[in-house]
Amino acid sequence: MSKIVAAVFLLVAGSAHGAGCYCSCCNWIWCDNCQTGCCQGSRCSTPNCRPQGSASAALNKTFPNQEHANGKTLVNDVHHIQRLNSVDGMSWKAGHNEFFNGMTFDDARIVLGTSLNPEQVHPFLQDDVHGMSRDSSLPVDFDARTQWPDLIHPIRNQMRCGSCWAFSASEVLSDRFAIASKTKSPVLSVEDMVSCDRGDLGCHGGQLPKAWDYLTITGIVTDSCFPYAAGDGTAPSCPSRCQDSESFRRYKARNAYAISGVANMQKDLMTNGPIQVAFMVYKSFMSYKSGVYKKHFWEFLPEGGHAVKIIGWGTEAGQDFWLVANSWGTTWGLEGYFKMARGSNACGMESMGPPYAGLPLLEPDSPIVL
Repeated sequence: MSKIVAAVFLLVAGSAHGAGCYCSCCNWIWCDNCQTGCCQGSRCSTPNCRPQGSASAALNKTFPNQEHANGKTLVNDVHHIQRLNSVDGMSWKAGHNEFFNGMTFDDARIVLGTSLNPEQVHPFLQDDVHGMSRDSSLPVDFDARTQWPDLIHPIRNQMRCGSCWAFSASEVLSDRFAIASKTKSPVLSVEDMVSCDRGDLGCHGGQLPKAWDYLTITGIVTDSCFPYAAGDGTAPSCPSRCQDSESFRRYKARNAYAISGVANMQKDLMTNGPIQVAFMVYKSFMSYKSGVYKKHFWEFLPEGGHAVKIIGWGTEAGQDFWLVANSWGTTWGLEGYFKMARGSNACGMESMGPPYAGLPLLEPDSPIVL
């Protein structure tokens, strides 16, 4: 029996005997005891929902030199990073990331605030909507920052709040307003979504479909009107007027849609602008510094779900990748960006959100074509 098969057998066996299970409301993270407080409605109940107990013990015994880190390990632990980089044939490099200074993996889960595989989603974009065949008209590489100079908004920092779902959704809409109007547009308010979107859970997480419901039905004000203030994990109350002197105007999406398949993701991105995706984060991802990321083969248990903004794609050393904007500040990864393996649904990025986008609702005299 191979090590991988043995590890899976141990995990399944543990679940069968009531030792624990994968908890759907916690993004399929292993829970020690499914009978006592794993799921409370749509939220996780700690401390049971975390990769620990019999499942991680099984992995540690199976891969003693690889699955060495646990919840109490510092994300920036030098020995952990050295072990990550010791694997032969790696397509990426691990390193120290300032964003996680002083944080253990248990601490770091607070920033992973996206529920994956939601039950209800918007209609999927039709395959022929952009008038391209599946394989033609798609360039080898694409970068929205080059395609639309000065119109793609910069990297931001969610800090210690599970607001990645709001950052990526608001950034996609911000970029698409600028692209559709062919002019620089204001950064739209993440805090509006974190504090005012009752369909999601603020710093405790959200879903892509519900985020886009809020953008289409209610809309969001500018960041200067309602600046981000939930970085410490506590969201301020929802306001009815701007903090500055500007008018209280909400920017809306005129529609929202899910996207199925790599080619459709590429077509919509190069036609209308960046798209929102979500994926499973494993311990190794937090240490990403460069290259094309793939999780290590021994990583079975994700830390949680995370939402980000895809701005392009390309190929590096023969490996196809997505070019992605994160929300962990400019000191993380490639000045805030990362490259994720493309075409293999790595970490579920091409399906688990599912990928999402929408078109901005412009003024009546500003037409836009899908």
